[in-house]
Parts: sequence; C-alpha cells; structure tokens
Amino acid sequence: MNERNALRYGLLGLALLVLLTVTREDAAAPPAKPAEAGKLESLTELNGQAPTRRDLQIQTWQTAEGAKVLFVAAPQLPMFDLRLTFAAGSSQDDGVPGLAMLTNAMLNEGVPGKDVGAIAAGFENLGAQFSNGAYRDMAVASLRALSAPEIREPALKLFATVVGQPTFPEDALGRIKNQVMAGFEYQKQDPGKLASLELFQRLYGEHPYAHPSDGNETSIPAIGREQLQAFHAKAYAAGNAVIALVGDLSRSEAEALVAQVSAALPKGPALPRIAQPEPPQAGASHIDFPSEQTHLMLAQLGIDRRDPDYAALYLGNQIFGGGGFGTRLMEEVREKRGLTYGVYSGFSAMQARGPFMINLQTRAELSAGTLQLVKDLLRDYLEEGPTQKELDDTKRELAGSFPLSTASNAAIVGQLGTIGFYDLPLDYLETFMAQVQALDVEQVKAAMARHLDPDSLVIVTAGPDVAQQPLPPPSDKPAEQPTGVPEH
Repeated sequence: MNERNALRYGLLGLALLVLLTVTREDAAAPPAKPAEAGKLESLTELNGQAPTRRDLQIQTWQTAEGAKVLFVAAPQLPMFDLRLTFAAGSSQDDGVPGLAMLTNAMLNEGVPGKDVGAIAAGFENLGAQFSNGAYRDMAVASLRALSAPEIREPALKLFATVVGQPTFPEDALGRIKNQVMAGFEYQKQDPGKLASLELFQRLYGEHPYAHPSDGNETSIPAIGREQLQAFHAKAYAAGNAVIALVGDLSRSEAEALVAQVSAALPKGPALPRIAQPEPPQAGASHIDFPSEQTHLMLAQLGIDRRDPDYAALYLGNQIFGGGGFGTRLMEEVREKRGLTYGVYSGFSAMQARGPFMINLQTRAELSAGTLQLVKDLLRDYLEEGPTQKELDDTKRELAGSFPLSTASNAAIVGQLGTIGFYDLPLDYLETFMAQVQALDVEQVKAAMARHLDPDSLVIVTAGPDVAQQPLPPPSDKPAEQPTGVPEH
C-alpha cells in the first residue's frame, strides 16, 4: 500500500516547515511561539523545544449513505483538499488479479457525455487537480481546488461524476491494458521487482496480499468492462468509503460538499475486513539474473495497523534500519564496510498483518556474506535492544520532524484518510508522539522481540551465480562504492 513517510528529515525538514509558512503553496504548522507578522523564526528561537504541530480539531460524522467523514477547517488558504478512500485495493480482487487497479485507473477515462480529454480539460479549466491510485488495502480518489463557490461547485460536480458514474469505455480499457502489459515486460528486466514478486508470493501464499496489485500477464487480458462495473458498484459504495476533507470551508459547507459526493456514489455497505494471513515457511530462494549486483530481500509477517505495539515497533525500526543514515544497518553495512548504497528496513502495517522487510543490493560476489551480516545484525539487535543513546537521538529526531506530518493541507488530508480507514482514534496524532517519547529501552526491545524472529525470515535474492568472496573487515575508511548508478 503505498502506504513512505515524512518523519525522517530532521533539521532539513524543519527548514522546509519554515519555508512552507511563507510560500502559500499550502497551510503550514503555526510557529512554536508567537512571532511578529512577517518575521521568520530561526531554529535557535525554539530554545531546545520541539516545534509545535497544528491543532487539527478533527470533526467527524457519517453521511446518510453511510460514508465516514473526517473534516478539518483550514481557513489559512482559499482552497480545499478532498480525498475518498475505499476498501477497494487489490486485496479485494477476489481471484481476478488486477481488477481493483484497472477499475481505479479507468475512473477518469469516461463519464456520461465526457471522454478522458473532456474530463481532463474540465479540471484544468477550473485550476483543479484530480488524482487517483490503487494499492493492496485501498483505492483513493482526490480533488484539490479553490474553495470559492464559482470554482468549488463545478469542480465538485465533475469529481462526483467521475467517482460515481464512470462508463469504462472499451477503447480506453484496451489502451490501459496495453500499458500494463508493457509494464510486465519491463519488470522482467528488473531483478529487484522479480525478487519482490516472489517474496510476496512466498510470504502470503493464498492470502489476498500475495498477488501484485497490477495483476499479471494472464489475468489482465481477460478482465472485461462488465467486471469493472460490478467491482465499482460493490467496492466504491458510499458505505465502503472514508471521506477526508481539509480546507477553507465552514461546517455547513463541508456537510453539503460531502453529502453531494456521498449521494453520487453507488449504494452499499462496507466490505468485510481482510482475514489475517497464515505464517509462511521460512527459508531462502534465489532468482538467477545476469546483473552486476544481487538484490537481497528479507521479510516476515509484521503487524496490522491497530496493533498496540505500533509506536514501539516504529521507534525500534527507526533505530535499526528505518531512519536512513545513522541506523544500525547503514552504519554497519554501508559506512563501515562499503557493501551497499543503501539498506533499509520497515514495517508496512495494513488492515491485516503487513510485512516487515529489509532490502538492499550489493556486489554479487559479496552477496552471501552481506546476507549473513544483515541476519546477524538483526539477531544481535533483537537480543540486545537499542542503546540509550540511540533511543534518545531517535526520539529527538522524530520530535523535530513530526510537525511535517501536518505541515500542509495535503499532508493533513492524508492523515485523516489513514485515521478513518484504519479506525484509529481521532486524537491519534496527539497520542502517537507522546507514546513514542514515553518508551524506554526495555519496552522497545521487548516489542521488537515479540514480533520478529531471525529464524523465521523469508529470504529472496536475485542476481548472478558467482563465486563468493569474504567480506572486507569493518573500517573507518571502507573501499569506495563503484561509480555509476546502482542497478534497480
């Protein structure tokens, strides 16, 4: 799900936050203390305190058709952001891989009286932006426009028609299928993609998360217009929708806006939640591919989005491999040994248990040793836990960058969509960082050990079969990486 966040940027992120307060591209978080009009605050004025996050004051209600609404009034800019999130991702494909993706991709290809060109021109002439996408858990459709009634009303009318009454024209369906099929051919030349496909298949088996969101070469050609219509009627129903709205609107204007959108959607209830997957068979598999580097992917089942250990696992993973430079993985694998350009780990928490993954690529002749090193680093981290310094440094970094999660209307509408879709508490953004800051070393260590087991890893590698060499010893000045762009 394409579900890849802005909490990593530290002081650079804070500088961006300051810029956002004056660019008017979007609404930004208020300053940490009162400032004179037109005056930019410096980081020194924070005096060691974490910058403040916007007070969202989330309002929520349900439409007559059953859609869940989350609204934040943001009068700072004369615009609004609207996002519809449906439980209509590939996990709902029901044996037809790619059905959810094609349905979402076809939304703006035709409506009664308008083809794709007329739809695009309609939004463009209003200065409005339409966007959409489909992932494993969800499908989304979004609108950004000025909030003045002469712009808002026609933009909203067109958006409601696109989301509620797509005609799925045959010519557009054929064109998009051809594009998807061409993408499958490209994937065959990408060892990282091949490894990812096999990893999810091995990790999830018969579970709906196992197959790729884009479908496959067999399923896509067979999908017909009638299947898209049936999926839309079921999965894009108002009762299956979360409507997130942020902008320069009163409560009454917001209620009228979402009522119009909700009424335009098909009538129907929320779809059942995805069942939890069964634990996979651990072990390694290899894809032979003629490349200079080998892709390494290690994974096991992680957590769902409502797991009570989410905050502890988020913090623990930031220290281990989720925070970029300065993490255990980057320090040991790249900085001390020069084995990779980047190595990362992360929990993808979804409706059901999403994966915990570690991925990197390294020189083919060093792949076996690098794989063992990463496994040893994970085992050591689970046994020892983070140091107090690692914990304190990461907490400080997260506190400094957290305001970016609500620094713009676009960021806020994304947060509202997540809160609504995963049924998180309305005060989630307030409580999450408090939970993170309250954690100690033993709590983080215990949470990571509860959910991860180095002996249960599913491992997929993709690269050439070559004679292996021993790893270089750790050094303050490791050998330089080879020049050029790494293979992907």
